[in-house]
Amino acid sequence: MTEEMTRIRACLEGIPAYVPGKPAPAESAKLSSNESPFPPLPAMRDAVVAEVDGLNRYPDAASVALRTALAEKHGVDWTQIHVSTGASSVLGEILRAVAGAGDEVVFPWRSFELYPIIVQSHGCDQVRVPLTEDHRVDLDAIADAITDRTRLVFLCTPNNPSGTCATTEELRSFLQRIPSDIAVCLDEAYGEFAGDLHPDADALFREFGNVVRLKTFSKVHGIAGLRLGYAIAHPKLAAALGLVTMPFAANTLAQAAAVAALEPAAAAELQERVEFVIAERQRIVEALELDLPACGGNFVFLPLAERSGEFADFARERGLVVRAYGTDGARISIGTAEENDRTIAVVGEWFASAPSDSLIP
Repeated sequence: MTEEMTRIRACLEGIPAYVPGKPAPAESAKLSSNESPFPPLPAMRDAVVAEVDGLNRYPDAASVALRTALAEKHGVDWTQIHVSTGASSVLGEILRAVAGAGDEVVFPWRSFELYPIIVQSHGCDQVRVPLTEDHRVDLDAIADAITDRTRLVFLCTPNNPSGTCATTEELRSFLQRIPSDIAVCLDEAYGEFAGDLHPDADALFREFGNVVRLKTFSKVHGIAGLRLGYAIAHPKLAAALGLVTMPFAANTLAQAAAVAALEPAAAAELQERVEFVIAERQRIVEALELDLPACGGNFVFLPLAERSGEFADFARERGLVVRAYGTDGARISIGTAEENDRTIAVVGEWFASAPSDSLIP
């Protein structure tokens, strides 16, 4: 075979690969990807089916119906809504709009695995700021890490995978320290599950012109397979996002399902699902009787340090697929009631057999 001589960008050397949740063996509970345990609502399914015969046509490139509905939901002009192929794509588009090669992007670590991948692949320099000892985002340390090369800050709240949330006042104090020309992305992928723990992102957005909010339809709305996410941005950044996004990024089926999900009856049903997840998360925490980080996501986090991988293997052997994060911990998504029963049983068995110096009381 002819030797390949294609030049690959140097910034891709050593880039970490995104590791999706492992597929579940037969009769296993796959709780490694924070997916919704529910299928799409009937109204969403009907909306998708209604569009199938038109798939020979391109989707609405401007996503007018969807952006209009989202603008009404969030109380902004429809031009301030930016939609794309999942929140992950929106993250990359925000970065491309504000940063270039050699610029710095600051984010907590450990946090969403895609942050370092996106930053490095765009030729930017990543600045990782460790979480606090109680697994919270260290806002003071992030503010201290800002330099004249910083162009963007990613803040995941609730943080993935630790699940901890920053408060409104903590974020307000943080934002007051950040230069107004540095974009701060509030990644709210799990915000609906946080209840009272979730900061008032709407108030912060209206108070600070450098805040951009990131939302997804993959969690609460249960259409992860259709890939749809969006940003709520101030006008200048919103316009820039449109310039750096591939045309037709939000596909026809995703747009139809999302519009249907925003209808009042559908939104009420989805809220019932959110309440189920919150109740099941609390049930798991109470049943385990462990001192876990206060979690606002659709998951629980076990800070098992160097034993995280060992626990993931232990759980997999017992039909429970979880996500291990190096030497930081293991994350378990909230599933159906039956799957959550398995979580309680497997984690309980682990700690019953663990050494007396286990890393969680």
